Amino acid sequence: MNPNNSNHLANDILGILEAAANRLIPGDAWPSATEGGVLGYLERRSVEDPGTWTEWIEPGLRELEAGAVARHGRSFAELTAEQQDDALREVERQEVRDWPVDPGRFFDTLLNLVAEGYYGSPEAGGNPEQKSWEMIGFRPGVIGASVAPVEETDLPLRSFDELRDRYDAVIVGAGAGGSVAAALLAEAGMSVLVVERGSWLRYSEVGCDHLRNHRLSHYGHNTGPSLEGNPRTMAGADGSERITLPFQGDYHNNAMTAGGGTRVYGAQAWRFHPDDFRMASRYGVPGGSSLSDWPISYEELEPYYDRAEWEVGVAGQGEAHSECGRRQRPYPMPPLSRTLETEILAKGAAKLGWRTGPVPLLINSVERDGRPACGRCGECVGFACPTNSKNGGHNTMLVRAIATGNCDLICDTIAERVLTEGGKRATGIRIAREASGSIRRREIRAGHVVIAAGAIESARLLLNSASESEPEGIGNRNGQVGRNLQGHVYAGACGLFDEPVQDGLGPGVSIATLRFSHGNGDGVIGGGLLANEFTRLPLIHWYRAVAPDAPRWGAAGKEMMRSSYLRTSQIQGPIQEIPNPESRVRVSPTVKDRFGLPVAMLSGSIHPESYRAAVMLGEKAETWLRASGARQVWRTGPWGGLSGGQHQAGTLRMGHDPATSVTDPSGRIHGYDNLWVSDGSVHVTNGGVNPVLTILALAFRTAENIAKQG
Repeated sequence: MNPNNSNHLANDILGILEAAANRLIPGDAWPSATEGGVLGYLERRSVEDPGTWTEWIEPGLRELEAGAVARHGRSFAELTAEQQDDALREVERQEVRDWPVDPGRFFDTLLNLVAEGYYGSPEAGGNPEQKSWEMIGFRPGVIGASVAPVEETDLPLRSFDELRDRYDAVIVGAGAGGSVAAALLAEAGMSVLVVERGSWLRYSEVGCDHLRNHRLSHYGHNTGPSLEGNPRTMAGADGSERITLPFQGDYHNNAMTAGGGTRVYGAQAWRFHPDDFRMASRYGVPGGSSLSDWPISYEELEPYYDRAEWEVGVAGQGEAHSECGRRQRPYPMPPLSRTLETEILAKGAAKLGWRTGPVPLLINSVERDGRPACGRCGECVGFACPTNSKNGGHNTMLVRAIATGNCDLICDTIAERVLTEGGKRATGIRIAREASGSIRRREIRAGHVVIAAGAIESARLLLNSASESEPEGIGNRNGQVGRNLQGHVYAGACGLFDEPVQDGLGPGVSIATLRFSHGNGDGVIGGGLLANEFTRLPLIHWYRAVAPDAPRWGAAGKEMMRSSYLRTSQIQGPIQEIPNPESRVRVSPTVKDRFGLPVAMLSGSIHPESYRAAVMLGEKAETWLRASGARQVWRTGPWGGLSGGQHQAGTLRMGHDPATSVTDPSGRIHGYDNLWVSDGSVHVTNGGVNPVLTILALAFRTAENIAKQG
């Protein structure tokens, strides 16, 4: 962008801004900030977020100008590079006086915006030629690709008017659990309707914006819901409510699209450890927690783990990670080939006597089902797959369901409430859809209703379905709906090596140990997985993987990014979170969505024992990196607050006793004969690993039970 052609920013501000940006990221053999397109990005941000611009950036820039004139008699843009650096350094250190804004906050905000414009993707508005990516060694895209990305086959969608009045089964949600239920029920000859709140998005529509995705949702996301009309709230201890929007962290947003989280997930396909199903028996119940055993065992779920691995498609090494229990057979596909980082970390683990193995992935390592093997791109987790090699609900089970001719799929449609009779039987659902500024509603009758909208939205739907028979919401006679919300607490460490440890092969995550899943001593309850991380986007490196004492601007900051990106390894993992009843989903008494429905109101925090286990896991990550040769190591996490994000679970937990659970061991809501839950809501505990394979396995089991009942 030519700054003189700007229609939004005043020319005097642009001059100061250009000078400051070019000192934050100066030119050398590689482009400066403005040469890298940063001004175009900043112009866009000033329009998208005028509050930040007028409250912080413009006042700070004017103070920089005033200081330059007062001290040197010249404008900031006319100062020498050394004088400009001195002025910026004073602001960074908050050594300036009488500023109308916090100088430290101004400096940090400006620096981050400049870094976003320089290291972000073209869709983010900056870095049009990706020179900064080349500079640091980030390699996007598919290895050896000479053709356009593979487009998925469009899923045939039904319109509002094309729906039948009645189906044998209606499924709310087209994610991991809902897609499995749809396939099995349709293949059993049942007529099935899948209602998805999000849209069906082609690869080109999901995009690869590095600032708006499910890995770094800094200003938005690449699926749904839309930012307008879909708030949630956070409840304070004093009863207050604070609105949070879909891209903000405490919204705890799962991808909302056909395929759900499987559309953009990292696809780690772990089985829960056998002891994950009997946490209370092994460790006791800590005070303030609702820790409990599952009503089923690993052995009961193992055949369904096997089905999920083979029918959806997992690449892995069957003999690795035997801590996860007995297996019927190996994985259907071999693991992806080892990376440079894997080799280095494997040697470090061997020095420690730790057993490691490949990470099982719901990704094709070889051609399968007419779709190619993984292209090893650098943009996996948080994005749709450019080669359609990532196996999710949208390209496996939903395809199977629709191929039967028995399954209808409607998107951009919300289930407003479950319809029931006498609090004993579900009769269908009421759906709503907005089009051309108006809302249409319709009731659909069903022989079975399957809720698979994710732990937050599934709980919200049941609470919003209150009736005369159940005035507090379906399944909530004992106040259990929405309680025990959990996700995963993460902890780990980063290590800086003397030589490169990254070779650019995606998805990055490739080596793991389950040594610390259980039996960690010192009173630690449970434990978790440690693995290397997915390929880091340049901006994720900037925000999350830079040493705390590293320079972050100027020539030294630019050299830091250039030299550290390929030489940094990150090891982290989730721990077995200890659930507590006060981490929960309720419905807001004051805030409604665009359809007039009370939105989800979230509250709670992690249990102290979860934090203690995460600290332990972070220490082990440090040990692994040092043994692998890192010359500098620093901890990442754990962080506090409610943990109900990408791995949300627990709000409709299964159990034998209706007083302490919402569904029975088969996934059916207590007191009903035809109302089921098929997502992570039913998890009693969420394991010390990524939970999607358990969601899939339980969905196979639940759908099998529904099909038998007919």
